Amino acid sequence: MQKFLKILRFFVAPVALVLAGPVVAQASTAAPDVLVRDLTADVLDTIRADKAIANGDVSRVQKLVDEKILPYVDFQKMTRLAVGRGWRSATPEQREVLTREFRTLLVRTYSGALSQVKDHKVEMGPFRAQPGDMDVLVRTNVVPSRGDKIQLDYRLEKQDAGWKIYDVNVLGVWLVENYKTQFAGEVSAGGVDGLIKSLTDRNRQLADAKKA
Repeated sequence: MQKFLKILRFFVAPVALVLAGPVVAQASTAAPDVLVRDLTADVLDTIRADKAIANGDVSRVQKLVDEKILPYVDFQKMTRLAVGRGWRSATPEQREVLTREFRTLLVRTYSGALSQVKDHKVEMGPFRAQPGDMDVLVRTNVVPSRGDKIQLDYRLEKQDAGWKIYDVNVLGVWLVENYKTQFAGEVSAGGVDGLIKSLTDRNRQLADAKKA
């Protein structure tokens, strides 16, 4: 689990930067593999150039998520899949809170590790999809200057607004499935409200640790 969380920092990198101006319109209609490739290259450059992000400044990372990542990641679908059966019994208000707290957890988890992103490069794997496919897999490898490659794959869904990422595979472990196991136990023990409390408490602890 610790190894999984350590390398999951790379989830932010490929989707953290959306270029301004006309490039945004182009990116939303780009092929999914092209979208991942271009965003990855841009965000790695941005992290290297922004000392605040590189130092794990949560407010800067949150701002980046709100302004740049949200258009390209379906956090609600990611949360729905991770919560599993509990999502069906949740009220609209509970679903909104679950999505917000899960997104906050992911951002806080990654922000402290972004300083580790330095000389990494991304290699694109072979992309196999038909023109009419609405759900695709984009394969990549994160390559440090030293050490082994890190397998990092993305599931994307074609929506009205364009392609959106909703799951990530790190070294054979899918993010949604990993959290689904944890969340199932918390929902069984305390219901949806119990899961919300667990996420809220976890986010508060991470925030307090950052302040300390």
